[in-house]
Amino acid sequence: MESATAAVAELIDTITPVDDLERQHIEQTLAWLAGTDDIYRRVPPAIPSPHLVSYVVLVDPIERGIYLGRHRKSGLNLPMGGHLEPFEHPLAAARREAREELGLDVSFDVVGDVPLFLTVTTTVGPTGGHVDTSLWFVAHGHRREQYALDPDEFDGGRWWDLDPYGLPSSDPHLGRFIDKFDSTLQPALTR
Repeated sequence: MESATAAVAELIDTITPVDDLERQHIEQTLAWLAGTDDIYRRVPPAIPSPHLVSYVVLVDPIERGIYLGRHRKSGLNLPMGGHLEPFEHPLAAARREAREELGLDVSFDVVGDVPLFLTVTTTVGPTGGHVDTSLWFVAHGHRREQYALDPDEFDGGRWWDLDPYGLPSSDPHLGRFIDKFDSTLQPALTR
C-alpha cells in the first residue's frame, strides 16, 4: 500500500508551477514530505506545523467570478477549505470541505480533479500562526447563485470579479492563483 505522504507527493508532481515562488513552494513541500510521515494536523491550530490544507476555490469561469467567504477566525475573505483529516487524500478533503462549508457536492470539471496551485503560508489568527501547505482545487460555481456557508466558520460570502487587483483582504497568494487560473483557462476558452 502506498504511504499517505507518497500519495500526496504524487499529486503535487501533477502541478506545473506558474512562477519561481510556486516552484520554491513545491520543492519545499516535496522535501518536507520526503522527510516525514507527520503531515496531518492533530492538535489545533499548529501541531504539527506545517500541515496540509485543501482549498476549494469556487469559480464561475464563464461569468468570471470567484466566491469567497468571510472567515471568522482569520478575518479574511477566503476560499472554502480546511485541514486534512489523518490519512485523508487531499481530493477527498476538498470534497468533504465543500459539503461541510458550502453544503454542496461540487464538480471539479473546470481544470480537473487535481490541484491547480500549491502555496506555503504562515497563517495569522487569534491563536498564533502556523504553516499551512495548501493545495488549491478549482470547483465549478455559478455566479448568479448565493451559497449558505457554514455559520460557525464564515460570516457570509459573496462573488468577486476574477481580478487579482480588485480583491478584498484574503490569502496572500490569491492574486497569483487568479493569474494562474486565467493563464490555464484562456487556451480552453479560445478552442
